Amino acid sequence: MRHFLRDDDITSAEQRAVLSRGLALKADRFSSKPFAGPHTVAVIFDKSSTRTRVSFAVGIADLGGSPLVIDAASSQMGRGEPIADTAKVLSSMCSMIVWRTFAQDRLDEMAANSKVPVVNALTDQFHPCQILADLMTIAETRGGLSQSGPALAGRSLGYLGDGANNMAASYLIGGALAGMDVRVGCPESHSPRPEIVDRATEIAQECGGSVLVTTDPRKAVEGVDAVITDTWASMGFEEAGHAAEGVLKPYQVTSELMAEGNDAVFMHCLPAYRDHEVTAEVIDGPASIVWREAENRLHAQKGLMDWLMDPE
Repeated sequence: MRHFLRDDDITSAEQRAVLSRGLALKADRFSSKPFAGPHTVAVIFDKSSTRTRVSFAVGIADLGGSPLVIDAASSQMGRGEPIADTAKVLSSMCSMIVWRTFAQDRLDEMAANSKVPVVNALTDQFHPCQILADLMTIAETRGGLSQSGPALAGRSLGYLGDGANNMAASYLIGGALAGMDVRVGCPESHSPRPEIVDRATEIAQECGGSVLVTTDPRKAVEGVDAVITDTWASMGFEEAGHAAEGVLKPYQVTSELMAEGNDAVFMHCLPAYRDHEVTAEVIDGPASIVWREAENRLHAQKGLMDWLMDPE
């Protein structure tokens, strides 16, 4: 049994296998039914959601299963039931647990007490399912998956904005695992956690990619295949995000910065706030592939769940 709690819970080869399954399921949507029966998958939300909620519910149904969407606040967890107790109950009835929550250690505790796979649908520290969708989207628009070795060897991405958030952490680790050249442009006050940079650098050395964290936004996107950003006010940290708008303004994705890339595509995990982290001209322009990226949450997560049910 395997869990997917952070981007490096799978190997580089396994990441390519997951993405390959996702692309195959996008081409033939109902070709695999690992949840036929139907098996029930618990999908728990501590945080509000649109894309995650819809993509997991639809994906589980596509795979032959029954999604059980649980609002954590109205469950016994909302009244203080220990996570370990909830894990034991859910895993005795369900075939998989998907959880969108706050601190990573909550998810770790769920996995430690579960008899079925647990999937990170977002924590404050990582958002690995989003990165799988983004890697799939880059593959679709930049030459496909590599036939062997890391999934996106030779490709590159530049992330601009809050380098300390969960998206930057997952781009660093997940992108390095894919063999990419990963750059993060951010102010020093919003730098990635040192342990994340160290882990991404270690993976990049193994997978043939590279990692760069810089305060120069142009250097972060020069020659890259994809320019990526995220909201400056991450969920649960809105007050801090709004307060940081001044220091983050130089990292706003503009047409001028897009021109520094290699005919780069623009990506954003959404929701987006036009003329804050990205100009309307960019996100609504011809280089933007955010809607394809959003749809690929469905297909990448189906590839992941299919693989977790049979990770051979």
